[in-house]
Amino acid sequence: MVWAILSIKVENKPGILFKVTHLFRSRNFNIDSISVGVTEDKKYSRMTITTIGDEKQITQIVKQLDKMIDTIEVRRLDVNNSVYRELVMFKIKVSKPEDSMEINKLASAYSAKTHDAKKESIIVEMTATPHQISAFEELAKKFGIKEMARTGITALEREEHEH
Repeated sequence: MVWAILSIKVENKPGILFKVTHLFRSRNFNIDSISVGVTEDKKYSRMTITTIGDEKQITQIVKQLDKMIDTIEVRRLDVNNSVYRELVMFKIKVSKPEDSMEINKLASAYSAKTHDAKKESIIVEMTATPHQISAFEELAKKFGIKEMARTGITALEREEHEH
């Protein structure tokens, strides 16, 4: 099984998200994360979908996505030649005053921002790779994670350099 990042440029009109997710569902294929947003040209949106499957399944879903009428371009991004990030927000429990200081240090070590520090909780905002987010989450568990919200991965492939 492999982890794949799919970048799908589609026409920016109602119903496209449903069509794409329905394609996955009808093929009994799971979406691990999805993010959608308008591109530099407002006529188009870019969907970034991450999924896990074998090579044959991934190839098949790319071909099926490419056949959709509203699809402009489908690419499977090379994980080693792409920049991919996810935004996550954690609401972390503060049990004692020194917890706030420790959570702030932890956030700083991961280049995360803290918000809304209250007596009983603090919100940490982090933009990172899924691996970095998981590492932070493991360390934050000792305080108690009250809530967590993740956006899904967004990605762009790096430019090819000519030699």
